[in-house]
Amino acid sequence: MNAAGPPDPRTAASTAVTQSEMSLHDQKLAEVLSEMTDGVARGERVDLEIICRQHPNLASDLRSLWGAVLVTDATGTAQREIPAESGSGQWRGLSLPTTIDDYELLEEIGRGGMGVVFRARQITLDREVAVKMILRGRLASEADLQRFLAEAAATARLEHPHIVPIYDVGDFDGRPYFSMKYIDGETLADRLARGPLPQRTAAKIVSKIARGIGAAHRHGVLHRDIKPSNILLAKGGEPMITDFGLAKQEASQHSLTSSGMVLGTPAYMSPEQAAGRRGLVGPTSDVYSLGCVLYHALAGRAPLIADSPVELMLKVLEQDPPPPRMLRPNLDRDLEMIVVRCLQKPADLRYASADHLADDLEAFLNDERISARSGRFSQVVARLFRETHHATVLENWGLLWMWHSLALLIACLSTWLLQQADVTSRLTYGTVWTVGLGAWAMVFWMLRRRLGPVTFIERQTAHVWAASMAGVGMLFPLEWCMELPVLTLSPVLGVITSMVFLVKAGMFSGAFYGQFAVLIATSIVMALSPEYAHLIFGVVAAGCFFIPGLKYYRQRVRGELR
Repeated sequence: MNAAGPPDPRTAASTAVTQSEMSLHDQKLAEVLSEMTDGVARGERVDLEIICRQHPNLASDLRSLWGAVLVTDATGTAQREIPAESGSGQWRGLSLPTTIDDYELLEEIGRGGMGVVFRARQITLDREVAVKMILRGRLASEADLQRFLAEAAATARLEHPHIVPIYDVGDFDGRPYFSMKYIDGETLADRLARGPLPQRTAAKIVSKIARGIGAAHRHGVLHRDIKPSNILLAKGGEPMITDFGLAKQEASQHSLTSSGMVLGTPAYMSPEQAAGRRGLVGPTSDVYSLGCVLYHALAGRAPLIADSPVELMLKVLEQDPPPPRMLRPNLDRDLEMIVVRCLQKPADLRYASADHLADDLEAFLNDERISARSGRFSQVVARLFRETHHATVLENWGLLWMWHSLALLIACLSTWLLQQADVTSRLTYGTVWTVGLGAWAMVFWMLRRRLGPVTFIERQTAHVWAASMAGVGMLFPLEWCMELPVLTLSPVLGVITSMVFLVKAGMFSGAFYGQFAVLIATSIVMALSPEYAHLIFGVVAAGCFFIPGLKYYRQRVRGELR
């Protein structure tokens, strides 16, 4: 029976210090997030990248949490601000019908988080128009006011048969408004509520909207909120895109949205929008949204669905939607390929522009060959070897991996020297590979925790690493049970370590497939040259850890210097 000795005061003190540091880190993170959220609530510009540079130790956590915080705040705000009595005939003190300037407002026909739309009559020209006015309340901050006016400015620059034109901009009793063409019909969302569209009909609608979005892009305007409810279907007419309320004018010197702010509707927004990475949002982001609309029109539902906006955002970042043919088995394969290409997570694997998407849809409608078929293999290979969005956490592991490569090299070199000295004690070798590397693993994990909170994906990685160490440790008992000479199973080291990199390739970056292949080949060489097996493994395995470690360490340093 083992008696437990008294606790080591130094261990207790070290644990207390670590817990204190973690508590201070979490407290500081909460304070910074609170300040950022308060700034958004006041309508101030919140630049995520600047704040990350000001707090480098919190940068990783801020980037991972900020998107979820904004979505939660925006969702709660929208629920509080939008009145329940939509369409009741009154709006903030206006009794309909009523006259403002040159317009007679007749009825409310739509509303969103920032504005309300009326069917109206322009008195001087005696024509039917739509008038959009900004809502009051918290949503009408200075930033939202600028965004509302920017919608009018952005749309007024655009002339295209598939973009709803702006007629006039005005102000009534402190309420900015603008008038636009009235479309007598329904939204695509209303139509899809009755079920999916015929394949060719869906392709025609999205191809025409893509042409309109392409025209907007050529004028330097990104829509950033393409969804079925923003597509109007005129009775017997053409589909038209509206609501440029989140539009970004690329040539503008002043952005209308804050860096890191999540803009758009989660079910139809691109991964870069969901991550709040404003610098990566471009024409291909609108292409992704067009693909979501096409998916919905064909399959009868959005590509990804969830129980909450935050869960949906995470799915947009991490998961691929089910293939459209899974929901509609008779779907044409070419049309499915067009949808799949639009919905690629990496922006460079999508159509380069909305016009290219329209070209492919028109080719499909004309029974011609689509470009989505060409280069499919190269696209699969490119996607296979690119980084996932989890790869940024490896910046916390870069320097530690470099030290780990040294520890691994020392263990292999020690084993080889013992082998050359004709040492046959299993206990000696087992001590080097279990006690020695086990102690280093504990130091490694302690150093990692000092860098900040450990993410869930890092804990998974740590478990994979621990499993590999357990496998290595079991080689010595297995040799004893099988009555094999010591170190006979050494080539299995290469196989076990290669499995670790295979898992990392799926979690972080396809580049780790290279280390997987090299270590598999190394295990064969080790079997053919047993006298040099550990020396060969030590050099190769150390390089497999050191090279990516150096890459991510430099990446972290560059990020802190920016």
